[in-house]
Amino acid sequence: MRKLVLGSLVAAAVGVSLGMIGGAAFAGPWEDGMAAYNRGDYVPAVQVFRGMAKAGNAKAQMMLGSMYQRGQGVAKSSAHAFMWLTLAASRGDAKAKAELKAVSATMTAEDLSHARAMMQTCEASDYRNCEY
Repeated sequence: MRKLVLGSLVAAAVGVSLGMIGGAAFAGPWEDGMAAYNRGDYVPAVQVFRGMAKAGNAKAQMMLGSMYQRGQGVAKSSAHAFMWLTLAASRGDAKAKAELKAVSATMTAEDLSHARAMMQTCEASDYRNCEY
């Protein structure tokens, strides 16, 4: 009986240390954002991805750029899509590089110039001034 109780306590401790309660694992911000996105809950997904993007997460920057490109949870904006996709592409995100080509092809020279200025302002402010 003592071995059974001790074994149960060890199993419970291991489950808790692995972030599990009741058999379910806790999700991190990326998983939360993707779950919201996949449900079509774009506004909460944008909020999660925006925080991660401002922290320099290339995957979140790519998702945010894609969402701006499609107008999912945000006003559709080629300039914002370009900015976030460029930041992600500069960190090596291959999907962002591919989407960046598609976005760039739809923009005028003036639009591209404006988007580059936005990106420089965003980076110079350490991601505090990226949404305007």
